[in-house]
Amino acid sequence: MNNFNYSQAGNIQEAIHLAGINENAAFIAGGTNLTDLMKYMVLQPDALIDINRIDSYHTIEATEDGGVRLGALVTNADTAYHPLIEERFPLLSKAILAGASAQIRNMATNGGNLLQRTRCYYYYDVATPCNKREPGTGCSAASGYNRMMAVLGTSEHCIAVFPSDMCVALAALDAVVYISGASWERSMAFTAFHRLPGDTPHIDNNLQPNEIITFIEIPANNFHQHYSYLKLRDRNSYAFALVSVATALELDGDSIKDARIALGGVAHKPWRSIEAEAFLQGKTPTRENFAAAADIIMEGAIGYEHNSFKIELAKRAIIRNGLMALEPASSQLPGAQPSL
Repeated sequence: MNNFNYSQAGNIQEAIHLAGINENAAFIAGGTNLTDLMKYMVLQPDALIDINRIDSYHTIEATEDGGVRLGALVTNADTAYHPLIEERFPLLSKAILAGASAQIRNMATNGGNLLQRTRCYYYYDVATPCNKREPGTGCSAASGYNRMMAVLGTSEHCIAVFPSDMCVALAALDAVVYISGASWERSMAFTAFHRLPGDTPHIDNNLQPNEIITFIEIPANNFHQHYSYLKLRDRNSYAFALVSVATALELDGDSIKDARIALGGVAHKPWRSIEAEAFLQGKTPTRENFAAAADIIMEGAIGYEHNSFKIELAKRAIIRNGLMALEPASSQLPGAQPSL
Protein backbone atom coordinates (compact mmCIF):
# COMPACT_ATOMS: atom_id res chain seq x y z
CA MET A 1 0.00 0.00 0.00
CA ASN A 2 1.36 3.45 -0.92
CA ASN A 3 1.70 6.36 1.51
CA PHE A 4 -1.18 8.82 1.64
CA ASN A 5 -2.38 11.87 3.54
CA TYR A 6 -5.45 11.54 5.75
CA SER A 7 -7.93 14.25 6.69
CA GLN A 8 -11.44 14.50 8.12
CA ALA A 9 -14.20 16.68 6.74
CA GLY A 10 -17.02 18.09 8.86
CA ASN A 11 -19.32 19.03 5.98
CA ILE A 12 -19.80 18.56 2.25
CA GLN A 13 -18.15 21.82 1.27
CA GLU A 14 -15.02 21.03 3.27
CA ALA A 15 -14.84 17.51 1.82
CA ILE A 16 -15.13 18.76 -1.75
CA HIS A 17 -12.61 21.54 -1.09
CA LEU A 18 -10.08 19.02 0.23
CA ALA A 19 -10.66 16.82 -2.81
CA GLY A 20 -10.18 19.80 -5.10
CA ILE A 21 -6.73 20.57 -3.76
CA ASN A 22 -5.63 16.92 -3.95
CA GLU A 23 -5.73 15.77 -7.56
CA ASN A 24 -5.52 12.08 -6.65
CA ALA A 25 -7.83 12.04 -3.60
CA ALA A 26 -10.52 9.58 -2.57
CA PHE A 27 -13.44 9.91 -0.15
CA ILE A 28 -13.64 7.20 2.49
CA ALA A 29 -16.57 6.17 4.68
CA GLY A 30 -16.77 2.45 5.52
CA GLY A 31 -13.80 1.71 3.28
CA THR A 32 -14.70 -1.96 2.81
CA ASN A 33 -13.94 -1.89 -0.92
CA LEU A 34 -11.50 1.01 -1.13
CA THR A 35 -9.01 -0.42 1.37
CA ASP A 36 -9.01 -3.76 -0.48
CA LEU A 37 -8.21 -2.00 -3.74
CA MET A 38 -5.42 -0.05 -2.05
CA LYS A 39 -3.91 -3.23 -0.60
CA TYR A 40 -3.89 -4.81 -4.06
CA MET A 41 -2.36 -1.61 -5.51
CA VAL A 42 -5.28 -1.25 -7.91
CA LEU A 43 -5.99 2.22 -6.53
CA GLN A 44 -3.25 4.41 -5.07
CA PRO A 45 -4.78 7.66 -3.82
CA ASP A 46 -2.44 10.33 -2.46
CA ALA A 47 -5.08 11.53 -0.01
CA LEU A 48 -8.00 9.98 1.85
CA ILE A 49 -10.79 12.30 2.96
CA ASP A 50 -12.89 10.83 5.77
CA ILE A 51 -16.52 11.96 5.46
CA ASN A 52 -17.96 10.06 8.43
CA ARG A 53 -18.27 13.23 10.51
CA ILE A 54 -20.90 14.70 8.19
CA ASP A 55 -23.75 14.01 10.63
CA SER A 56 -26.68 14.92 8.36
CA TYR A 57 -26.15 11.82 6.20
CA HIS A 58 -26.37 9.29 9.03
CA THR A 59 -30.19 9.20 9.15
CA ILE A 60 -33.10 7.22 7.72
CA GLU A 61 -36.34 9.18 7.49
CA ALA A 62 -39.84 8.71 6.08
CA THR A 63 -40.83 11.08 3.29
CA GLU A 64 -44.18 12.85 3.12
CA ASP A 65 -45.43 10.60 0.32
CA GLY A 66 -44.78 7.39 2.25
CA GLY A 67 -41.34 6.70 0.84
CA VAL A 68 -38.04 6.70 2.67
CA ARG A 69 -34.80 8.68 2.46
CA LEU A 70 -31.61 6.77 3.26
CA GLY A 71 -28.57 8.70 4.37
CA ALA A 72 -25.51 7.79 2.34
CA LEU A 73 -23.46 7.26 5.51
CA VAL A 74 -25.89 4.89 7.21
CA THR A 75 -24.41 1.40 7.39
CA ASN A 76 -25.87 -1.46 5.40
CA ALA A 77 -26.67 -3.29 8.65
CA ASP A 78 -28.57 -0.36 10.16
CA THR A 79 -30.48 0.03 6.92
CA ALA A 80 -31.46 -3.63 6.65
CA TYR A 81 -32.78 -3.78 10.20
CA HIS A 82 -34.44 -0.35 10.32
CA PRO A 83 -38.19 -0.62 11.12
CA LEU A 84 -39.16 1.60 8.19
CA ILE A 85 -37.26 -0.60 5.75
CA GLU A 86 -38.52 -3.87 7.19
CA GLU A 87 -42.11 -2.60 7.10
CA ARG A 88 -42.29 -0.66 3.83
CA PHE A 89 -39.44 -2.03 1.72
CA PRO A 90 -38.65 -5.56 2.92
CA LEU A 91 -37.19 -6.43 -0.49
CA LEU A 92 -34.31 -4.04 0.24
CA SER A 93 -33.75 -5.58 3.66
CA LYS A 94 -33.59 -9.10 2.18
CA ALA A 95 -31.16 -8.04 -0.53
CA ILE A 96 -28.79 -6.34 1.90
CA LEU A 97 -28.77 -9.35 4.22
CA ALA A 98 -27.94 -11.62 1.27
CA GLY A 99 -24.77 -9.67 0.61
CA ALA A 100 -21.38 -9.80 2.29
CA SER A 101 -20.80 -10.86 5.89
CA ALA A 102 -22.26 -9.35 9.04
CA GLN A 103 -18.91 -7.72 9.81
CA ILE A 104 -18.77 -6.02 6.42
CA ARG A 105 -22.43 -4.90 6.63
CA ASN A 106 -21.60 -3.28 9.97
CA MET A 107 -18.95 -1.13 8.27
CA ALA A 108 -20.14 -0.64 4.69
CA THR A 109 -22.23 2.45 3.96
CA ASN A 110 -25.17 2.93 1.61
CA GLY A 111 -23.33 5.43 -0.56
CA GLY A 112 -20.26 3.22 -0.70
CA ASN A 113 -22.37 0.27 -1.78
CA LEU A 114 -23.30 2.15 -4.96
CA LEU A 115 -19.64 2.89 -5.66
CA GLN A 116 -18.24 -0.64 -5.44
CA ARG A 117 -15.78 -1.62 -8.13
CA THR A 118 -16.07 -4.90 -9.95
CA ARG A 119 -14.72 -8.07 -8.34
CA CYS A 120 -13.29 -9.29 -11.67
CA TYR A 121 -10.18 -11.40 -11.00
CA TYR A 122 -8.22 -9.58 -13.69
CA TYR A 123 -9.15 -6.13 -12.43
CA TYR A 124 -7.60 -7.04 -9.08
CA ASP A 125 -4.49 -8.56 -10.65
CA VAL A 126 -2.27 -5.62 -11.61
CA ALA A 127 -0.01 -7.95 -13.60
CA THR A 128 -2.72 -8.60 -16.20
CA PRO A 129 -4.24 -6.34 -18.89
CA CYS A 130 -7.54 -4.74 -17.88
CA ASN A 131 -9.38 -1.93 -19.66
CA LYS A 132 -11.18 -0.98 -16.46
CA ARG A 133 -7.91 -0.52 -14.60
CA GLU A 134 -5.81 0.71 -17.52
CA PRO A 135 -7.90 1.78 -20.54
CA GLY A 136 -6.60 0.46 -23.84
CA THR A 137 -4.70 -2.54 -22.47
CA GLY A 138 -7.37 -5.14 -23.28
CA CYS A 139 -9.87 -7.37 -21.45
CA SER A 140 -8.20 -10.47 -20.03
CA ALA A 141 -11.54 -11.90 -18.91
CA ALA A 142 -12.93 -12.18 -22.45
CA SER A 143 -10.47 -14.93 -23.34
CA GLY A 144 -9.62 -16.03 -19.81
CA TYR A 145 -11.51 -17.65 -16.96
CA ASN A 146 -14.84 -15.83 -17.19
CA ARG A 147 -17.27 -17.96 -15.16
CA MET A 148 -18.39 -15.03 -12.99
CA MET A 149 -18.60 -12.52 -15.82
CA ALA A 150 -21.47 -10.76 -17.58
CA VAL A 151 -23.79 -12.09 -20.26
CA LEU A 152 -25.83 -8.90 -20.82
CA GLY A 153 -24.73 -5.40 -21.83
CA THR A 154 -21.12 -6.39 -22.46
CA SER A 155 -18.70 -4.85 -24.92
CA GLU A 156 -15.42 -5.97 -26.47
CA HIS A 157 -13.70 -3.80 -23.87
CA CYS A 158 -15.16 -5.31 -20.68
CA ILE A 159 -17.35 -8.20 -19.50
CA ALA A 160 -17.15 -7.56 -15.75
CA VAL A 161 -20.22 -7.62 -13.50
CA PHE A 162 -21.32 -5.19 -10.81
CA PRO A 163 -21.20 -7.05 -7.46
CA SER A 164 -23.80 -5.33 -5.24
CA ASP A 165 -26.91 -7.06 -3.87
CA MET A 166 -28.35 -3.91 -2.33
CA CYS A 167 -28.26 -2.10 -5.67
CA VAL A 168 -30.29 -4.82 -7.40
CA ALA A 169 -33.15 -4.14 -4.98
CA LEU A 170 -32.76 -0.36 -5.29
CA ALA A 171 -33.02 -0.66 -9.07
CA ALA A 172 -36.22 -2.70 -8.74
CA LEU A 173 -37.68 -0.17 -6.29
CA ASP A 174 -37.15 2.85 -8.59
CA ALA A 175 -34.80 4.57 -6.16
CA VAL A 176 -33.41 8.05 -6.77
CA VAL A 177 -29.82 9.09 -5.97
CA TYR A 178 -29.17 12.57 -4.52
CA ILE A 179 -25.76 14.10 -5.19
CA SER A 180 -23.94 17.22 -3.98
CA GLY A 181 -21.10 19.13 -5.62
CA ALA A 182 -19.18 22.24 -4.63
CA SER A 183 -22.12 24.58 -5.20
CA TRP A 184 -24.92 22.41 -6.56
CA GLU A 185 -27.23 19.54 -5.77
CA ARG A 186 -28.83 17.18 -8.24
CA SER A 187 -30.75 13.93 -8.37
CA MET A 188 -30.64 11.00 -10.73
CA ALA A 189 -32.83 7.95 -11.31
CA PHE A 190 -31.08 4.93 -9.86
CA THR A 191 -31.29 3.07 -13.17
CA ALA A 192 -29.30 5.90 -14.78
CA PHE A 193 -26.58 6.04 -12.12
CA HIS A 194 -24.49 3.03 -13.20
CA ARG A 195 -23.12 2.64 -16.72
CA LEU A 196 -22.60 -0.19 -19.16
CA PRO A 197 -18.96 -0.60 -20.23
CA GLY A 198 -19.18 0.48 -23.87
CA ASP A 199 -15.79 1.86 -24.84
CA THR A 200 -15.24 3.49 -21.41
CA PRO A 201 -15.31 0.58 -18.95
CA HIS A 202 -13.13 2.49 -16.48
CA ILE A 203 -16.10 4.82 -15.81
CA ASP A 204 -18.50 2.87 -13.61
CA ASN A 205 -21.16 5.51 -12.99
CA ASN A 206 -22.32 9.02 -13.81
CA LEU A 207 -20.99 10.67 -10.65
CA GLN A 208 -18.77 13.59 -11.62
CA PRO A 209 -15.35 14.32 -10.06
CA ASN A 210 -15.57 15.73 -6.53
CA GLU A 211 -19.27 14.94 -6.19
CA ILE A 212 -20.62 13.04 -3.18
CA ILE A 213 -23.73 10.88 -2.82
CA THR A 214 -25.81 12.32 0.03
CA PHE A 215 -29.09 10.38 0.05
CA ILE A 216 -30.92 7.56 -1.68
CA GLU A 217 -34.68 7.98 -1.81
CA ILE A 218 -37.20 5.20 -2.44
CA PRO A 219 -40.69 6.36 -3.47
CA ALA A 220 -43.80 4.87 -1.90
CA ASN A 221 -45.06 1.66 -3.50
CA ASN A 222 -47.27 -1.33 -2.82
CA PHE A 223 -44.62 -4.03 -3.11
CA HIS A 224 -44.35 -4.86 0.61
CA GLN A 225 -46.65 -7.90 0.45
CA HIS A 226 -45.33 -9.75 -2.60
CA TYR A 227 -41.57 -9.69 -3.02
CA SER A 228 -38.52 -11.95 -3.04
CA TYR A 229 -34.76 -11.72 -3.41
CA LEU A 230 -33.04 -14.82 -4.75
CA LYS A 231 -29.26 -15.09 -4.80
CA LEU A 232 -27.66 -18.08 -6.52
CA ARG A 233 -24.00 -18.57 -5.62
CA ASP A 234 -21.37 -21.24 -5.30
CA ARG A 235 -21.84 -21.48 -1.54
CA ASN A 236 -24.42 -20.19 0.93
CA SER A 237 -21.84 -18.35 3.00
CA TYR A 238 -20.24 -15.09 1.92
CA ALA A 239 -19.99 -15.20 -1.88
CA PHE A 240 -20.84 -13.02 -4.86
CA ALA A 241 -23.85 -13.92 -6.97
CA LEU A 242 -23.68 -16.00 -10.08
CA VAL A 243 -27.20 -14.69 -10.68
CA SER A 244 -29.46 -12.73 -8.35
CA VAL A 245 -33.04 -11.59 -8.87
CA ALA A 246 -35.11 -8.96 -7.06
CA THR A 247 -38.82 -9.35 -7.76
CA ALA A 248 -41.61 -7.09 -6.49
CA LEU A 249 -45.27 -7.55 -7.41
CA GLU A 250 -48.46 -5.62 -6.75
CA LEU A 251 -51.47 -7.88 -7.22
CA ASP A 252 -55.07 -7.00 -7.97
CA GLY A 253 -57.02 -10.15 -7.26
CA ASP A 254 -55.64 -12.84 -9.54
CA SER A 255 -53.69 -10.51 -11.83
CA ILE A 256 -50.49 -8.52 -11.67
CA LYS A 257 -51.16 -4.80 -11.36
CA ASP A 258 -47.50 -3.82 -11.35
CA ALA A 259 -44.18 -5.68 -11.44
CA ARG A 260 -40.51 -4.97 -10.98
CA ILE A 261 -37.70 -7.40 -11.80
CA ALA A 262 -34.00 -6.57 -11.51
CA LEU A 263 -31.03 -8.90 -11.98
CA GLY A 264 -27.56 -8.95 -10.49
CA GLY A 265 -24.51 -10.99 -11.48
CA VAL A 266 -25.29 -10.74 -15.20
CA ALA A 267 -24.22 -7.25 -16.26
CA HIS A 268 -22.01 -4.24 -15.55
CA LYS A 269 -24.95 -2.68 -13.67
CA PRO A 270 -28.21 -3.94 -12.09
CA TRP A 271 -30.26 -5.12 -15.07
CA ARG A 272 -33.93 -4.21 -15.59
CA SER A 273 -36.23 -4.75 -18.52
CA ILE A 274 -39.13 -2.30 -18.71
CA GLU A 275 -40.54 -4.41 -21.56
CA ALA A 276 -40.72 -7.52 -19.39
CA GLU A 277 -42.37 -5.62 -16.54
CA ALA A 278 -44.95 -4.15 -18.93
CA PHE A 279 -45.62 -7.64 -20.33
CA LEU A 280 -46.54 -8.92 -16.87
CA GLN A 281 -49.06 -6.16 -16.15
CA GLY A 282 -52.56 -7.59 -16.28
CA LYS A 283 -51.29 -11.16 -16.52
CA THR A 284 -51.85 -13.89 -13.97
CA PRO A 285 -48.72 -14.72 -11.92
CA THR A 286 -48.10 -18.15 -13.39
CA ARG A 287 -44.93 -20.07 -14.20
CA GLU A 288 -45.70 -19.68 -17.92
CA ASN A 289 -45.99 -15.89 -17.74
CA PHE A 290 -42.84 -15.55 -15.65
CA ALA A 291 -41.07 -17.75 -18.21
CA ALA A 292 -42.18 -15.46 -21.02
CA ALA A 293 -40.94 -12.44 -19.04
CA ALA A 294 -37.63 -14.22 -18.47
CA ASP A 295 -37.18 -14.68 -22.22
CA ILE A 296 -37.74 -10.95 -22.72
CA ILE A 297 -35.26 -10.01 -19.99
CA MET A 298 -32.54 -12.30 -21.29
CA GLU A 299 -32.98 -11.41 -24.95
CA GLY A 300 -29.60 -10.64 -26.49
CA ALA A 301 -27.61 -12.38 -23.78
CA ILE A 302 -24.20 -13.61 -24.92
CA GLY A 303 -22.26 -16.26 -23.05
CA TYR A 304 -18.52 -16.81 -23.03
CA GLU A 305 -16.50 -20.00 -22.71
CA HIS A 306 -17.09 -20.54 -19.00
CA ASN A 307 -20.31 -18.63 -18.25
CA SER A 308 -22.87 -19.59 -20.90
CA PHE A 309 -24.74 -21.52 -18.19
CA LYS A 310 -25.75 -18.16 -16.68
CA ILE A 311 -28.30 -17.53 -19.42
CA GLU A 312 -30.46 -20.54 -18.62
CA LEU A 313 -29.75 -20.18 -14.90
CA ALA A 314 -31.02 -16.58 -14.97
CA LYS A 315 -34.21 -17.59 -16.77
CA ARG A 316 -34.94 -20.29 -14.23
CA ALA A 317 -34.13 -17.92 -11.36
CA ILE A 318 -36.57 -15.31 -12.69
CA ILE A 319 -39.35 -17.90 -12.84
CA ARG A 320 -38.57 -19.28 -9.40
CA ASN A 321 -38.33 -15.86 -7.79
CA GLY A 322 -41.60 -14.71 -9.35
CA LEU A 323 -43.38 -17.65 -7.75
CA MET A 324 -41.58 -17.10 -4.46
CA ALA A 325 -42.72 -13.45 -4.42
CA LEU A 326 -46.35 -14.57 -4.24
CA GLU A 327 -45.81 -15.91 -0.70
CA PRO A 328 -42.67 -14.31 0.78
CA ALA A 329 -43.09 -15.90 4.21
CA SER A 330 -43.66 -19.46 3.01
CA SER A 331 -40.81 -19.26 0.49
CA GLN A 332 -38.36 -19.02 3.36
CA LEU A 333 -39.37 -22.44 4.74
CA PRO A 334 -37.26 -25.52 3.87
CA GLY A 335 -38.74 -27.38 0.94
CA ALA A 336 -41.25 -24.63 0.14
CA GLN A 337 -39.37 -22.99 -2.74
CA PRO A 338 -40.37 -23.87 -6.30
CA SER A 339 -37.55 -25.74 -8.01
CA LEU A 340 -35.41 -24.26 -10.74
